[in-house]
Amino acid sequence: MSRKGQSITLSISDRDKAQLEAIARELGMMWGDRPNISKLVEAIARRQLLIAPNIDWKEPRLQALKQAMDALIDAGNIQAALDIANLLLERSELSIPLQREIERFIENPPPAWRIEIERYIHRQQPFQLTYEDAAERVWHFHIYHAIITRHEDRQYLDCWCEESEGNQDLEELKHNWSLRLDRIPEAAIAPIKGEWRDSLDYIPVEMHLFRGLALGYKTKNTEDITNEQLPEFPQVRQVVRRVSSTFWFFREILRYGEDCVIVAPESVRDRFNQKLQALYRRYNIQ
Repeated sequence: MSRKGQSITLSISDRDKAQLEAIARELGMMWGDRPNISKLVEAIARRQLLIAPNIDWKEPRLQALKQAMDALIDAGNIQAALDIANLLLERSELSIPLQREIERFIENPPPAWRIEIERYIHRQQPFQLTYEDAAERVWHFHIYHAIITRHEDRQYLDCWCEESEGNQDLEELKHNWSLRLDRIPEAAIAPIKGEWRDSLDYIPVEMHLFRGLALGYKTKNTEDITNEQLPEFPQVRQVVRRVSSTFWFFREILRYGEDCVIVAPESVRDRFNQKLQALYRRYNIQ
């Protein structure tokens, strides 16, 4: 014979009742197909569920999570950003402006195709996409490695593609493409067969840095192979960089001006020299 449990009466609003039912459903505490609040209360009484304050997170923790959410959005990891956003919304400490900002992100996350690209990358699944460049030309790419990254003030899909025709980079880097995310049309992505590559193509480029740049240069952890002072020239820093795109590499070192010289390989040095000569002619310097 089963023992009948003791009954209690809860005096709560309909909204609070609905919230308790939602928690019970989420935790699998059901009576048939209906959430069972009694099971929820029993689990709390037996300390199978722990009750903790929801207003004890300090401001630095909230800001750190918000910064992590923003960084994940910039990196293209939308699902992880949504997970943090939902975690933050469960907290009672959020200011009204921050709460509304997070709610807007959850209500209007980046488009589905962006999340789909992220999933392909995470699963290491080759895929194809259609792309429209600045001249409104349409390109079709078969992609076997990709990362979402930021170049200057925009987000790009840096990828290794089967196609190389039309790529103006060096022969060793012609399969690497840098595609602006906002130029990828919706419904233009689909999986393809093939093996995912470990990385983009890279070439090592040696450069020498001088004066203040030699003293203040910080190693780029994922790109620099070596970074050291030259023993015979203590005021010169030698950096060997893994370069996947001479376009973006030249954009960076042009800022360094005369404090940076490309040493090797000759193909990269010659291409940069041609760029400088074109700039020279643009200013009508004789």
